[in-house]
Amino acid sequence: MNASAAKTCPIDHSQLTRPSGQTGPTGCPVSHGAAAFDPFSDGYQQDPPEYVRWAREQEPVFYSPQLGYWVVTRFDDIKAIFRDNITFSPSIALEKITPTGEEANAVLASYGFALNRTLVNEDEPAHMPRRRALMEPFTPEALRHHEPMVRQLAREYVDRFIDDGRADLVDQMLWEVPLTVAMHFLGVPEDDMDTLRQYSIAHTVNTWGRPKPEEQVAVAHAVGNFWQYAGKVLDKMRANPEADGWMQYGIRKQKELPEVVTDSYLHSMMMAGIVAAHETTANATANAVKLLLQHPEAWQAICRDPSLIPGAVEECLRHNGSVAAWRRLATKDVVVGGQPIPAGSRLLIVTSSANHDEGHFVDADFFDIERDNASDHLTFGYGSHQCMGKNLARMEMQIFLEEFTRRLPHMRLAEQEFSYVPNTSFRGPEHLWVEWDPAQNPERTNPALLQLRQPVRIGESSHGQTSRSMRVDSVEAIAEDVLRVRLAAADGRQLPRWTPGSHIDLQCGDTGISRQYSLCGDPQQAGTYEIAVLREEHSRGGSAWVHSHLQPGMQVQVRGPRNHFVLDEGARHLILVAGGIGITPIAAMAARAKALGIPYEIHYSARQRKRMALLESLQALHGERLHVYAGEEGRRADYGALLAAVRPGAQIYACGPQRMLDGLEQASRHWPEDSLRVEHFSTTLGALDPSKEHGFEVELRESGITLQVRSDQTLLDALRGANIDIESDCREGLCGSCEVPVLAGDVDHRDMVLTRSERAVCTKMMSCCSRARTKDAKIVLGL
Repeated sequence: MNASAAKTCPIDHSQLTRPSGQTGPTGCPVSHGAAAFDPFSDGYQQDPPEYVRWAREQEPVFYSPQLGYWVVTRFDDIKAIFRDNITFSPSIALEKITPTGEEANAVLASYGFALNRTLVNEDEPAHMPRRRALMEPFTPEALRHHEPMVRQLAREYVDRFIDDGRADLVDQMLWEVPLTVAMHFLGVPEDDMDTLRQYSIAHTVNTWGRPKPEEQVAVAHAVGNFWQYAGKVLDKMRANPEADGWMQYGIRKQKELPEVVTDSYLHSMMMAGIVAAHETTANATANAVKLLLQHPEAWQAICRDPSLIPGAVEECLRHNGSVAAWRRLATKDVVVGGQPIPAGSRLLIVTSSANHDEGHFVDADFFDIERDNASDHLTFGYGSHQCMGKNLARMEMQIFLEEFTRRLPHMRLAEQEFSYVPNTSFRGPEHLWVEWDPAQNPERTNPALLQLRQPVRIGESSHGQTSRSMRVDSVEAIAEDVLRVRLAAADGRQLPRWTPGSHIDLQCGDTGISRQYSLCGDPQQAGTYEIAVLREEHSRGGSAWVHSHLQPGMQVQVRGPRNHFVLDEGARHLILVAGGIGITPIAAMAARAKALGIPYEIHYSARQRKRMALLESLQALHGERLHVYAGEEGRRADYGALLAAVRPGAQIYACGPQRMLDGLEQASRHWPEDSLRVEHFSTTLGALDPSKEHGFEVELRESGITLQVRSDQTLLDALRGANIDIESDCREGLCGSCEVPVLAGDVDHRDMVLTRSERAVCTKMMSCCSRARTKDAKIVLGL
């Protein structure tokens, strides 16, 4: 970086840990934490997210002199990198991270080793045509016929040690079963499976590990043998191309598309596929069992209720998945997380760190098998290079956990130290010792349980499908027509911590209605959540149900918490504005501001004082900082006067009726862009009236698909109809969960989430409500 560019570096290095005295490729100082970063250290191997916590919090993108890579640690930055596979090439994903010596390279050459591009590390335009050509065997429908084989293998392997009282699950099951499943999926003949098992680990060490110089030659021989043997097995498959298996499917596709599915490509995919389909699943399952047994309350919950297993699998993949990091190559000068990165730079994107980012996952370090957005994790990647075998892995993990919880609910971790094969990217314990009392095996007294089957969820996101069973602890009137409801976990387990501005979704019994309510209690109370619900005059059903049905002791289903109304704790001053029941998130923000010492003021309006929830507690806590405007007393808030003078560094947070929010927006137009942040109760902007709408075309750039969105159809529904998995929650443009990236097109934004500046640059839209602005227009999405 030249001198003038260095002066404009957006990173404030004075706020980082003490600089090491080194400078990175851009001329920026390398901090102490960055200089010490070593992904082959025991700290990284044992717990990558914890090892880079300092980076997530202080220096989310940094240069590692030891590794020669830029390291990226936050969710949004990593997701953006995955989304843009042109700027961030996957070409180095399988590059050896530790260069080997001349002797080892000569050994590989002697075997004719020529691993080509695969679906993992291939650039466009070659990648997507091959991916589309080879995708069908990975669809949920095609994967279902593997389920009986996975169940049979799980049963047979557990049978071998069920009466022993002690087992190393890695050695005795979790290494072999996923490998056998992978071989069957690929179509490898039975008599070749044992030989290929012996070679697979060498490929992992060769690519992602740090073999010592004296070990490199032996590893090279193993990899060379693996390459040659994979070629022989492929030739055997060609002799029987109609047999079952992904490789045979590829051989048949080669006849249709010889320029897309080539001989060298099939050979490389044969070798890479064995490792990809086997090792990640073996490690992911070992990590999951270890994690669940370390949290006995979660383990017992899935033992009691196997329907929780799919959600538990997603949370295990998020909290402690088998993929710690991926690698990318910057093809041009680019800025990531505010940090300029030169073209040609190598990036280590620590997905396991992204999965613990508090900016995306509430109480991210908390292990919560009922987390409703656990499947947002980046363990399988994202975008056009997302793992094709993700649903096969999910199916295997669900079946393994079902077998363990049914037959060994009394299983526990044995005393042991966990070790991992040192590498940057893939992790799982080398051994996993568990113990149990065989005399307590449930099948000894109830053989019928062996016939039970829990439906396996294949290819479905857990987002919006996982809810938390909670007990109504208390219901009390705190103002006229306002109830405060205190909820506790039905089984007494601890709840995730939440932050001011968070809300939960309450399912209103069997009505099919789900409503969002802001949390207004104490975020530090881990055992309960509090909401305040106003009986609305024109209720859509939610508030009326709460007021007429909720009673202490009842069980309800809740999703969340989530936060789309995040408080900026770096603000120099906070102006907090509430109207009516909109005080609920504002009260939590005010309490937080006071605790942090941020100057703040509260402006609380309602028609009648008797209908003002939380008023007494607010007066006691905030005193003169609280300004109350009761219409019946002749006091009305004057937002024009309140916001007449711009206060540098101040942020305005508001929640209340639409008329109030419109008034605040008008009064703050002369303030800096996005000074006003609001939380909406409801909107009609996203309501779809087919008679007033027009259809439009959508191009999915990364998928190579073009869709027609009908006038009676939302973009969200059109995407889901094309099997594009898009999250959604409110379907009203309120929550922001259905956001999709926009590359081009004129968008009619109808959401209540995006700011004025975000709408102006138009790099994203809410697919549940927003549309093309004109008829016959085309929108291009980064999907």
